[in-house]
Amino acid sequence: MQFGEIKKLNPRDIWPKEAKDFTPWLANNIGVLGKALGMELELKETEAAVGNFSLDLLAKDLGSGHTVIIENQLGQTDHDHLGKLLTYAAGFNASTVVWVVEVVRDEHRQALEWLNQRTDEDTQFFGVVVEVFKIDDSKPAYSFKPVVSPSEWQKSKKRQISGNISAKGEAYRNYFQALIDELRKKYQFTNAKIGQPQNWYAFSSGVSGIPFSAVFAQGGKARTELYIDVGNGEKNSALFDWLYNQKEEIHFQLGKELEWERLDDKRASRIAVYRDGSIQSNEEELTEIKAWHIENLINFKKILSPLIKKGVKAIT
Repeated sequence: MQFGEIKKLNPRDIWPKEAKDFTPWLANNIGVLGKALGMELELKETEAAVGNFSLDLLAKDLGSGHTVIIENQLGQTDHDHLGKLLTYAAGFNASTVVWVVEVVRDEHRQALEWLNQRTDEDTQFFGVVVEVFKIDDSKPAYSFKPVVSPSEWQKSKKRQISGNISAKGEAYRNYFQALIDELRKKYQFTNAKIGQPQNWYAFSSGVSGIPFSAVFAQGGKARTELYIDVGNGEKNSALFDWLYNQKEEIHFQLGKELEWERLDDKRASRIAVYRDGSIQSNEEELTEIKAWHIENLINFKKILSPLIKKGVKAIT
């Protein structure tokens, strides 16, 4: 067996200009960064303004619904960018702060770790190193390596001490933890790793503002849905109508009929399937609901994702 030589490259040889080359590339590959962080990240805006400053990337963690700010820096960390990170975090009321750099200096590693220890259970700081390699004369390959991340154990202890999570919230967390673990490990459906104490969990469809979700709805119903909210009511309705015109073919491919909820009294629209069940169902029923959620999520993504992309192009 002969092995090649791994060569570490200078990231600036790949992305000469940070703002012109690296930031747009990172925006287009935000899913890979999300995988390294254990999240489903959805890009909301690039160069988002905070006063006289501009944040590189503004994103959303679909699983929690929380705001994520991402600042990238080719080179080693410095005080200037650390200060900007805190300014951006305050300006966007962010729950997750991500600093993508080439080198994390020890003093800044300690600062991020201190912030993770001192902030509340819903706030988290990540330091992520981007590296580029070649094996002999191969194409370059990149890697995102988190070198600072919050301790989920410490955050969980804070939640327990603060008493912010009810028994029902903990039941939701346990249910969705099992759901996302199976989706990630068995089906490679998601990058998400942390369940949340809420009655829903969202996953990317490949189009911003149009996630798939597993939900426990009111009235003792479980729901799998496509939720359409691109930020504009007219566009939401137009996409819903475009998809509705494909209803018969969608039902045929899914092998079941869906509920088409235009929600004219709201900005968003929804396409969903329901079944009986709540988080208070017994263990056997919850196992059945989880299998039902997983089956529907996989089929929704397989059948609806290509149609969503076509529909978005058709209405613009």
